[in-house]
Amino acid sequence: MMRGRGYLAFFVGICLTAWTCYFVMEEQQRLQVQASFQRDTEKVARDTQNRLQIYFDTLHAMKGMYALNDQIDRLQFHRFVSELKVERRYPGFQALQFVRLVPEAELPAFVERVRRDRALEPQGYPGFHVHPATRRPLHYLIEYTEPLKGNENAFGLDLAALPPHLKALELGRDSGEIVATERITLVQDASGEPGFVARAPVYRVGMPQETTAQRREALEGFVAIVFRVNALMREVIEPSLLDHLHVRIEDGGFQSGKPPPPGTDTLLYDSDGKVESEQERSENVPGLRAQAVLSVGQRHWIVKFEGRAGARYGSSRLPVVLIGLVGIIISALIAALLVANRRESDVRHGLEFSLQELELQKHNAEQARNDLSRVVVTLKQAQTNLQTSEKMASLGALVAGVAHELNTPIGNSLLTATSLGDMVGDFERRMKEGGGMKRSALDALLTDARKACDIMSSSLTRAADLITSFKQVAVDQASGQRRRFRLDEVLHDTLTTYAAQLRRKGCAVTVDVPADLEFDSYPGSLSQVLSNLIGNALLHGFDGRDSGTLLISARREGKDLVLLQMKDNGVGMTDVVLHKIFDPFFTTKMGQGGSGLGMNIVYNIVTGVLKGTIRVESVPAAGTSVLLVLPLSPAPEEEAGQA
Repeated sequence: MMRGRGYLAFFVGICLTAWTCYFVMEEQQRLQVQASFQRDTEKVARDTQNRLQIYFDTLHAMKGMYALNDQIDRLQFHRFVSELKVERRYPGFQALQFVRLVPEAELPAFVERVRRDRALEPQGYPGFHVHPATRRPLHYLIEYTEPLKGNENAFGLDLAALPPHLKALELGRDSGEIVATERITLVQDASGEPGFVARAPVYRVGMPQETTAQRREALEGFVAIVFRVNALMREVIEPSLLDHLHVRIEDGGFQSGKPPPPGTDTLLYDSDGKVESEQERSENVPGLRAQAVLSVGQRHWIVKFEGRAGARYGSSRLPVVLIGLVGIIISALIAALLVANRRESDVRHGLEFSLQELELQKHNAEQARNDLSRVVVTLKQAQTNLQTSEKMASLGALVAGVAHELNTPIGNSLLTATSLGDMVGDFERRMKEGGGMKRSALDALLTDARKACDIMSSSLTRAADLITSFKQVAVDQASGQRRRFRLDEVLHDTLTTYAAQLRRKGCAVTVDVPADLEFDSYPGSLSQVLSNLIGNALLHGFDGRDSGTLLISARREGKDLVLLQMKDNGVGMTDVVLHKIFDPFFTTKMGQGGSGLGMNIVYNIVTGVLKGTIRVESVPAAGTSVLLVLPLSPAPEEEAGQA
């Protein structure tokens, strides 16, 4: 009878142990693997968007050159592209081009002018011709292409005869913004790899551009960058990551139109494109799928991710094995104890034996408790590491934003300096020829030179302000030191680092913070809180909206407290979401850019480091308000502990 009970107890113990092992494995899969996969997908999507934005800034620089002088000749265009050092700084480019708008009546004169253009080639271009040859009211002709070697087939191409290009050109002409084509096969690329072209419209200097009709009347042409998508993505994704992550990019069509049906015509990039057979690919990990939507030249790019089996997305077996061994030992001891009790003839012997078994069971149970405690510590350490990664990702986003912001003023300064150098060279040439110069021409030269100096001064001043703000935010967040600071200055520096993200979201920020709110606290921690709250508003509050408003205000509460409020007019939150907002790993954007640690970090910093309180109020479709009550001078850790 007792032997049967012992076997039953051992069976029940094994079942409980197996369930515990399965639970721990599931938790590891959910916490560690999902977090690692999410960090990788967010990095690829963020790096792709940033790389495209940097390349598109070159289009803005080219457009700025034509804004100063809309009669750029072939030699000036060649010099400008040479200064960009395309082979070293922009290896993802296939070519940079200028597309000129030519009416049908002016086409013969245009062809003759190009053939006689000897600015770069002494013999000109006698073989130049428009292709394909068609008759239409307007022609969009590729006049300049750099480098010309390897891109000869594009020279003289009439884009008006190609429907995908014509649709993008007309949209860019009417909107005045950069526009990208759908997936195309480049005429200058014999490999047949997917490509696309990004173009920005160029208008005649001095003509109005406020309305669509005015922009159509003022159109001079387009500046363009030709891309091969495979070459572009080789810059973005580390080759070692592709062994563990399958990346696929599909064209989602224009943002203002209907998305095309998915298929080979919409496939822009597939990281498995060179794999010969399915046997060479690793199996996908169930549940490791994510998707991101990027905005590229008024089009949607849909980036899909799948995790592959391997060491990168695997889980540690040690805690599971340890729990299994402990469970088997405890089950065996309990079963042995029940079997040993079958002897009832010798009460004293049975009692002593039972006491010994109980003591051994207690020792093993204590050992099992210690082992389980170590497992809990390991899981908490994993959570801490994930929180640290979230903080570093926030600082990385600041770096990417500031780098993007600096690119435009510095690029404008480089462009203006190049144009100013050309004007000085032209002035020297005229003076050496001895032909003299009219006073009106000299006045015009002085006016252009003064305007160029003003542009360089304002651009470099803006760059210096951005660097100063970023240095202060980065030093504060990295050092974590306590110092005296003004709240409005810390808020200004933080908003400066998020200027690019706020502008892309169409978010208008209103600040109502008095200048006399001076803290003796931790500016780095406060900046981290503000950064996370701004990031939450951009990611969640304005999701699916083209614009929004963000109000940041502060006022004194009594003698030593400040009430800081951040309020948006976004989508708001339901009661269920509001109740769990500070829980770690809770997010409504799992797999779409949210880690679930942002507001948990905010709560820990506000209550632990800044010694304040935080409250969130929200109504669905009516926005969200975050209220912080912070002391001007929080007590040090030692004093807080004694209190």
